[in-house]
Amino acid sequence: MYRIFIVEDDTAICNIVSDLLSKWGYLTHIVTNFENVLEDFANFKPQLVLMDINLPNYDGFFFANKIRSFSKIPIVFLSSRSNNMDIIMAMNMGGDDFITKPFSSDVLLAKISAILRRTYDYGQQNTELIEHNGLLLNISDYTVYVDNKKEILTKNEFRIIYLLLKHKGEIISRDEIMRVLWEDESFVDDNTLTVNINRLRKKLLVLGLADYILTKKGEGYYIP
Repeated sequence: MYRIFIVEDDTAICNIVSDLLSKWGYLTHIVTNFENVLEDFANFKPQLVLMDINLPNYDGFFFANKIRSFSKIPIVFLSSRSNNMDIIMAMNMGGDDFITKPFSSDVLLAKISAILRRTYDYGQQNTELIEHNGLLLNISDYTVYVDNKKEILTKNEFRIIYLLLKHKGEIISRDEIMRVLWEDESFVDDNTLTVNINRLRKKLLVLGLADYILTKKGEGYYIP
């Protein structure tokens, strides 16, 4: 079942589109808080985005550009703004198609079906993301993003932050983290763990995230 993420501030249109897609076997998520669009995106893990242009706070171009900075997921714009500059801007910001309102249900379904088939029948995988407190972790390529800034993690750095994010709010002991790192063929001792933690913290600091990973003395590390 494909998951479709709807970013539209017109409640009536949202409900119509969601009901239509649900009848055709799609799972949908409607954004209701436009301050948490990227967090909702990361949590829902969609395989296609339907994006309006006129939105509260930031427009659809802004969110499409943000999503495109870390994901290749298809983005389809739905908008009453249909002049050439809007369509060109939508494509430049990462859009894969543009559907003008009012639209035909049959056209919408046909375009969605074609894009999903074209994208996923050729083996492209949906990027799995974890979002927390402004940070996006891309599991497929060991990268972290804050706004438009990006850092590439080593395998051990990735494993550390992935473990802490999966258990955010919990203190993870040094022994437990080292057991996760031992899955690699290389041995990880206590000093190596300290080095990896420090390097990871430096990369997060470059992204503007100071004190993202905290230490509980004598117990371990945690992300609040």
